[in-house]
Amino acid sequence: MKQKIGTVVGVTLFIAVILGFIIGIYLFGIAGIFKLLGIQYTSAWSLIIFVISFFILAFIVELFSKPISELITEKITGEFETLLIKFTIQSLSNWLSLSIVDVFMGGITLTLKTGLIVAILLTSLEMVFEDKENESKS
Repeated sequence: MKQKIGTVVGVTLFIAVILGFIIGIYLFGIAGIFKLLGIQYTSAWSLIIFVISFFILAFIVELFSKPISELITEKITGEFETLLIKFTIQSLSNWLSLSIVDVFMGGITLTLKTGLIVAILLTSLEMVFEDKENESKS
């Protein structure tokens, strides 16, 4: 019984550390992007809440946008066209997530222009890391 409890606690702790690492990467990435674009936030906590909210909402939105982009690009033979469509759909889903979180957050205000820039930058980074994952699996 102790061994089973230890295994469950160990796996739970491992998952928590991995999620914390991923959210930390998003936190420092978004903080850096905000610094570059001159976006102000009231406190570190508002940035943390913004990033966690964005991470959760983007995950949910991505559950729908990825299959949609796969269905749309299924019959397209051109590699550039496929990449462009996937990039556009993923950028729009990131922008949607950023906009929704921005509406409900008082500590951070994004303009339309900065929201689109952040969404495009995040999409670019996500697609680069996604491609590296796919290359290492092959």
